[in-house]
Amino acid sequence: MCGIVGYVGPRKAKNVLLDGLKRLEYRGYDSYGMAIGSDGLKVFKDEGEISKLESSIPTWDGHIGIGHTRWATCGRPSANNAHPFLDCTGRIALVHNGIIENHLALRRSLEAEGHVFTSDTDTEVLVHLMERHYRGDPHAALIDTLSEVKGTYAVAALVEGDDRIVAARKENSLVIGLGVGEQMIASDVTAIINYTNKVIYLMDGDSAIISSKGVKIYDRSGNEVRREPSIVTWTLEDAEKGGFEHYMLKEIYEQPVAIHNALLGSLDEIYAGAIMPDIDLSSVKLVACGTSYHAAMVGKYIIESMAQVPTTVEFASEYRYSPGTGEN
Repeated sequence: MCGIVGYVGPRKAKNVLLDGLKRLEYRGYDSYGMAIGSDGLKVFKDEGEISKLESSIPTWDGHIGIGHTRWATCGRPSANNAHPFLDCTGRIALVHNGIIENHLALRRSLEAEGHVFTSDTDTEVLVHLMERHYRGDPHAALIDTLSEVKGTYAVAALVEGDDRIVAARKENSLVIGLGVGEQMIASDVTAIINYTNKVIYLMDGDSAIISSKGVKIYDRSGNEVRREPSIVTWTLEDAEKGGFEHYMLKEIYEQPVAIHNALLGSLDEIYAGAIMPDIDLSSVKLVACGTSYHAAMVGKYIIESMAQVPTTVEFASEYRYSPGTGEN
């Protein structure tokens, strides 16, 4: 899991991106980077935590940019494998969260055309594909790029001299923050809430063109659509560590409240002994990853003992390959 943030507007993009990346550090912290439209396209990235970026990034005054914090999945943690990536011309920058399953075949094809790769990641094929398809329209180039891709993605890109960020998502979250004369995009609301509480959650298959003047959204068929904005009612403090030393402790101590809130509205039935009222289930499948997977293994025994329903646990990262993903 990685974190993406982008900004376009009157503020210095570097400062907004840096703030957003700090809020997204829970999504990855082995490397970081940003690309800023400032007298050309400037890129700075390195291995390590976000705090290192704050002290080492050059002073850039651009007002559009994209940033990324990485949790390595394809390619070891290193400066070369950090995002953003540039195409061979140095005019297109791109960040990505997800997995490109056919990246090896795409890489071989691109290298045969003369494209030079600088990393071991699957992501880098995307920026070279954009270079292949770019004819002056970054959104069209991104859509053509993603048509060749198998896998999952939340992606944002910008082109030197263009005042727009283009983005798209498939099975990975992206949210747009709507401001006055400025817009943002990020993996999570936590990176945006300092600047606006008005957001649009992109739907699966959506793509977007984001400028300081506004946002255009397109569905998976290429039709321009309107997505209703939502107002975020919680505060940044609600999403922060809440006084705990790190996020894992916060999550552990919040579990009783989280469970209570999840069960609100069903407590009467539960107290009466109806764990799953009026639902006839032959089995339950819990899909989880990381520490949630261990919690799900405990949940399996609780559900089986209390609800008498057979329960299995699947790794979320592998579930899409399971032959049983279509079962009810």
